[in-house]
Order: sequence, then structure tokens, then C-alpha cells
Amino acid sequence: MEKSYSYPIDYDWTKEQMEDVVNVWRMVELAYEKGIDREEFLMKYKKFKKVIPAIGEEKRWGKKFEEISNYSLYRVVKEAQTSTRKMIHLTEK
Repeated sequence: MEKSYSYPIDYDWTKEQMEDVVNVWRMVELAYEKGIDREEFLMKYKKFKKVIPAIGEEKRWGKKFEEISNYSLYRVVKEAQTSTRKMIHLTEK
């Protein structure tokens, strides 16, 4: 089921920074819809953290994303960091 909403981004970011953030939003979405490769997510998340390094800011952006998508950045990050499985697939709360 394709969902239609726009990803939260800051228009002050560079094009590359926006892409790094959007890549993580897409991965979070896929983690719930189809499943994702854990290592690939962690690589993209590392780039995301260069754009949004502060935990408080990450929580704020994650909350914005969750409000529009119902998908939790926090849950995907936690699963990726604690799991040893190659694929991550979460179900909505």
C-alpha cells in the first residue's frame, strides 16, 4: 500500500544533506513495509547523523516523521543497533 505524504526536511540543508535524511526516512518506511538490510540502514543512518547530530534534534525530526507516517525512526534505529539479523522488518504498533 503506497502512502502519500512528504518527508520532513529542512530547506536550509544542502541537496546532499536532504538526500541523506530522505534516504533514512525511506529506509524506515521500508523497514515496516517490506524489510531492510540492517547494514545498509546503519550506513545511511551514519550519514543522517552527520546532518542531524544532536539527539534532541533527531528526536524532534523523528517525531515529525512518525506523526505523518506512523513509522518510528527510534524503533528502527534501536532494532538495527541491537539485532544481529541481516534483515529488519518491523510491524506497526
